[in-house]
Amino acid sequence: MDIRALRYFAAVAETGHMTRAAEQLGIQQPPLSLQIKALERELGVLLFRRHPRGVALTDAGRLFQAEALRMLQDMDAMKQRMTRVAKGQAGRLAVGFTSSAAAHRFMPDALREFRRAYPDVELQLREDNAAELTEALAAGRLHCSLLRVPVARPEGLLFETLLREPVLVAMPSDHRLARGRDKDSRALPLARLCEEGIILVRRPGAPGLYADLLALCHAKGLRPRVVAEVDRMMTNLNLVAAGVGLSVVPASMHGVHAHAIAYARLADGGQLDAPLTLVSRAEEDNLPALNFAALLRRLAQENPGS
Repeated sequence: MDIRALRYFAAVAETGHMTRAAEQLGIQQPPLSLQIKALERELGVLLFRRHPRGVALTDAGRLFQAEALRMLQDMDAMKQRMTRVAKGQAGRLAVGFTSSAAAHRFMPDALREFRRAYPDVELQLREDNAAELTEALAAGRLHCSLLRVPVARPEGLLFETLLREPVLVAMPSDHRLARGRDKDSRALPLARLCEEGIILVRRPGAPGLYADLLALCHAKGLRPRVVAEVDRMMTNLNLVAAGVGLSVVPASMHGVHAHAIAYARLADGGQLDAPLTLVSRAEEDNLPALNFAALLRRLAQENPGS
């Protein structure tokens, strides 16, 4: 059924007159009468009774009027929704993040501002490790992700460094290297770290922050002793808190498990930092995703040291 025919019918039903309805619609009266007759033939019922002063709805016409108005309202509402979608003000945005990226204040600040600016966008969040998030992006299950050092760079994805921050050594609070460290601001040498058992967060054989740590150790002729490899940063810190070993984490993780973990600067950490990386799709056409990426870039430029 032609939506235009519904609008014509509604105008005639409201005015009760073909000529006045035609003037309201900005068309001639004869074409309007033909449209109404065609609609009646399509429905198989008489919608109006014609009389010298105009027209009146039949019983069938009154029933159809309620349906027609509902359909027109639904159509108008759909057009409004699609207009908002076309402007990126509505739709769906699927964002992935690693636990260490989420620990940085930048991410909750960005999500809060995005929600304020685009309250009608359905925001879907997924926490996972960098490898899984990258694979989900490449497969089209996510629109963008925030992670640290990329572990893979599939074709069709863009990798942008938004921020950089130093790394800290995380150690059990009762470890001998942690004793008195609240009064001692000296950084822990990399060689001293390598004498302890180290926990890594990585997919074995893949690049990333911990691969960079191992490369730095090897470049200095050091042989770190790896005692565990895990998928997520929070698992890493849980193991540190449990006394399994030491690790290196982004500075924004400072304070996690404060009752059980002490944090220290890494003396040789100048060559090692923890970036905050935005990963997105090169051919992205989802406007909420494009708006979110633009927001992230703006916030990063405004707060480079956040």
